[in-house]
Amino acid sequence: MIGNGKRFAAAALALAATLPPAAAAHAAPVASASAVASAPVRALDRIAHPLRSAEPGTGTADLHALGVMVGDAKVVGVGEATHGSHEFFALKDRVFRYLVEQKGFTTFALEISWSAGLRIDDYLQHGDGDRDARQVVHEVMAGSPWDRKEFATLIQWMRDHNLQHPDRPVHFLGDDIGAPRLDERVFDSVTDYVRRTHPGSIPRLNELLTGLRPLDDAFAYLERPLAERQQNAATARQVLDLVQRQRSGGGEDFEFALQNARNIAQTYTFLSVNLGDQGSLAAMQRYRDQVMAETTVWWQRRTGGGVLLSAHNDHAGYAASDPTMHPKTQGSFLRDILGADYLAIGTTFDRGSFLSKDQALGGEWKKFTVGPADPGTNEYTLDQVRYRDYYADLRKAPATARSWLGISHPTYSAGTQYPNDKTPEIAIGGAYDVLVHLHTVREASKL
Repeated sequence: MIGNGKRFAAAALALAATLPPAAAAHAAPVASASAVASAPVRALDRIAHPLRSAEPGTGTADLHALGVMVGDAKVVGVGEATHGSHEFFALKDRVFRYLVEQKGFTTFALEISWSAGLRIDDYLQHGDGDRDARQVVHEVMAGSPWDRKEFATLIQWMRDHNLQHPDRPVHFLGDDIGAPRLDERVFDSVTDYVRRTHPGSIPRLNELLTGLRPLDDAFAYLERPLAERQQNAATARQVLDLVQRQRSGGGEDFEFALQNARNIAQTYTFLSVNLGDQGSLAAMQRYRDQVMAETTVWWQRRTGGGVLLSAHNDHAGYAASDPTMHPKTQGSFLRDILGADYLAIGTTFDRGSFLSKDQALGGEWKKFTVGPADPGTNEYTLDQVRYRDYYADLRKAPATARSWLGISHPTYSAGTQYPNDKTPEIAIGGAYDVLVHLHTVREASKL
């Protein structure tokens, strides 16, 4: 996927933090599949439910069938085919509100760093002086795909909900590793806990943390020699071991300090990637997806409430459109851990615009526009279903649809870099439990 050291470094950080891995461009037309696959379309017509709107605040009647599909799932992953389309962000906001109000969900999880999630959740629980949601989102998510009006709208609704319902607050979770920076509050949580409970261990802890804190720029850190980064990863794991030995009857304080120590170790382990080895990049992507899944499960079991997990399709689903760089997805890890308590919802679109970058390292978010999907692609067939926008439970697809859904077809997929060299393909039936298809999307709104 990437051909030189600089682009390896870019990809490594795109895997981390607030800039998830880049996805490839849409495929060229497939001549052998130029006609509408009428049998799959007729079968999908039978299980499709119309979606009135992607916009939050437009009622819930058309979401009742989705609620049935969710059932008793504890974590619902909602993917996005692009990292920069208004409708995907708005849809997640709308679905989350429905799950909070109708299913008792309590957390919106996103693939941003653990520490960034803490900062947003602190705002949700306590406010922050005169700062509003737009300011908080911009400060915490600057440079990311989610520094957008759509996410400010979501955060504002969550803050208002907590003011109106202090007895059943909602939370925001960052389930990712601590990059592009590790917030000092992550380190402070560890040292404060050890100082209170086992002050004799503070000298050793400070010794281990020397050279690890602060981590202000993971891009710059990746320029350090591989051996140094590997040694730092080993040191960070010693920090985690030290905290694990400081258990004093368990309790909330210990569990929170342990999670912060875990995030430090996970971050430095990820940043020990060998930038000259594509196999190492793939292994670290797998590790990152595992970390995100385990953090989400830890949070869900700790809080007891349902979690809407927001991620790119290649993380939320059970399979990715580029298995070389995504050998095992977050959704796959979640299914291994939770079984039927995890539900994967994928999204597709036929045409429209989105924000992305034309290079993985640096650069500005730009608007890209794509026309109607080409024959032979997933979207071409999906857009022939009778509803303009709809969702369907793929687990209940008739046999004729299951056959088509089980075959990989070219698909639209755009992450933080567009276009790319490799054509993404996915077998929708093996990747998601439920699919939402939108006829058209537009670029997300910049803050």
